[in-house]
Order: sequence, then C-alpha cells, then structure tokens
Amino acid sequence: MQRRKHHTKGARIVEFLLLIALPIVCHFLIPVTILLSGPIRLTGIILMIIGAWVSTKAAKMFRKAGSDFKLQGQTPSLQTTGIFRFSRNPMYLGMVIWLIGLAVLLGSFTPFLFPVLIFIVLHFGFIPVEEKRLEKIFGTQYQNYRKKARRWL
Repeated sequence: MQRRKHHTKGARIVEFLLLIALPIVCHFLIPVTILLSGPIRLTGIILMIIGAWVSTKAAKMFRKAGSDFKLQGQTPSLQTTGIFRFSRNPMYLGMVIWLIGLAVLLGSFTPFLFPVLIFIVLHFGFIPVEEKRLEKIFGTQYQNYRKKARRWL
C-alpha cells in the first residue's frame, strides 16, 4: 500500500510540472513572442475550466466503475456512456484542453508547445497501448465502441 501511495505522489508531481509549472516557467524565461494580449487572454480561463470539468467527470466515472488509472491496471468494465460516448479518451482530452487554456491565458508562444507535445505523446505513445489492451480484454465490444466514439472528439 505504501508503495502505491508513493507512486501516485510521484506521478502527481510529474503531472504538476508538465501541466502547470513548466509552461509557466517557460512563459517567463523563454516567451519567444507574444501571440495573444489583452482581454482575449481571459478566454483561457474558460478553456481551463472546461478541460478540468471534462477530466474530472471522466475520472469520477472511472472510479465509480472500479477502473484503475494505470496502463496495466484493473479494467472491470468498458466505459461507453456519459462523456465516453463522445470521446474514448476524455481525461486526456480534458488535459489537452486545459493546457490550451493555460497557453491562451499566458499569451506567449512557448506555452502553446505543451499541449502539442502532450497530444503527440498521448496520441502516438499511450493511447495505442491502451487501445490494444482494451481490444484484447473486451474484443468485439471494444471494436464496436471504437466505431461509435472518436479517439479524441
């Protein structure tokens, strides 16, 4: 139990660095150029709220179903209802939307690199592994779900 807690804490620190600290630090240290200025930047707050809501909603559904958040974790059921009807990866989608919102709020070029980077890592790294695993576990049920719900949106 103690080991799991430590792993979760470490994952949260990495998540914090990638999602909040690193884009902000880069904004101030390497702003490159200002893309957005003035009140338009405040729309970033709306995107951040939407992204947080999407991720939180999906995470609550995951917990309620008893699913594990780890790639090799327990998956007792396939989530296909609620927000999962529109996206097979709503937690990742929410994270990317949140990062776009942060980039808009900050307004400089550098923070916009982070949602692109996270999208690439998720789309070509994590998601294909998860999809293979889900297809192996759920077979035809997952194949049918893939036809109905898009990977992102």
